[in-house]
Amino acid sequence: MAQKKKIPFKILTPPDDLSKIKHKVRKFRFEKVRRVSVLLVLIILAACGTYLLLKNQTYIRARVSEDYPSNISDTSSYAQFADGIVRYNRDGVVFLNKKNEEQWIQPTQIQNPTIEVKEEAFAVADNGGNSILVFSREGLKGEIETTLPIEKIAVSDQGIVSAVLKNENSPKIISYDATGNILVEQQVTVSTTGYPAAMEMSDDGNTLAVSYLYTSGAALKSKVIYYNFGKTGQEKTDNIVCSDEYSNTVMADIFFMGDDRSVVVGDNRFVIYRGTESPEKVKEVELDQEIQSVFHSDKYIGFILLNQEKSGYELCLYNRLGDQVISREIPGKYSNVKISGDEVIMFEGSRCCIMTTTGIIKFDGDIKVDALEIFRARGINKYYVMSVDELRVIYLTK
Repeated sequence: MAQKKKIPFKILTPPDDLSKIKHKVRKFRFEKVRRVSVLLVLIILAACGTYLLLKNQTYIRARVSEDYPSNISDTSSYAQFADGIVRYNRDGVVFLNKKNEEQWIQPTQIQNPTIEVKEEAFAVADNGGNSILVFSREGLKGEIETTLPIEKIAVSDQGIVSAVLKNENSPKIISYDATGNILVEQQVTVSTTGYPAAMEMSDDGNTLAVSYLYTSGAALKSKVIYYNFGKTGQEKTDNIVCSDEYSNTVMADIFFMGDDRSVVVGDNRFVIYRGTESPEKVKEVELDQEIQSVFHSDKYIGFILLNQEKSGYELCLYNRLGDQVISREIPGKYSNVKISGDEVIMFEGSRCCIMTTTGIIKFDGDIKVDALEIFRARGINKYYVMSVDELRVIYLTK
């Protein structure tokens, strides 16, 4: 008897029902994604809110969270550099990590040490002497011996050093590489150019900005000259790519802000220049208050001004374009002022005031130790404080 052939078959879902199922699946997935997204947004908002609350609160106490004592107690000076701290005095230069541990030591015999710091290099010079030592993160990069007494220095990230050398009424400006080879030498004629009052180098070492002071009749004037040692400057007389004169003002400070801005500061104004190959003046801002100190970062230009209408002092902050960001009275006078990120740190002895770049006074009080250097530590409201015999990590609290 022949076996009956089986015919395969399957149950078909009506088209309308299949469409409804797919719609429900998509709706379920969408609701799941929406709930997760809302939850993530709420978590992010809560985290941001908590961070901003902690960041912008006013604190009244500074407590010690960590303490790294030193085995010395002397009259050293300190400067923040790279991921550590430089300690320097007449006998040597030491690089410390953030646990106050010596990473390397360079013995020296410098009578009057002065330091200039960039991100990748720093130089220590004997002011009035003849020695300049150039350092990187790894230690000594080179040593320069000058033939005339050193008056001022400037350093680039590559370790190129320019120095103003005293020479009666004809000072010299000489640029050296890190090993002491002369790159450029310029004889300054005081009667025509003026006397160099301030000097700074661009990060790449190609541009040197110098402010000269001179008198014309009974008037005091300033002349700002930019020298370029690259291809652009080689086509110019004496490598001069920009020269401007200013009457009735002493242009006593110059600094670069990143690789495309520089600022010249006088006793009653500041001027912003754009570019380093052929700098051009883009903004001049006059100040009607006496300047007590100047500080800056790559984002901000800051001034402590004498408040003429009221007793006390005022902090003014400008952005890279020369627009005023904040103007606020500050409690007291501080000999040390610096910008660290989005905060202005002011200190003198054990007194410290920290203000945000939005004008909020975050801390104003006593940190219980005479600070030689203060800078931010990792974490919210934490700071390194270097004193004579220890490095502390403090945190701000209510």
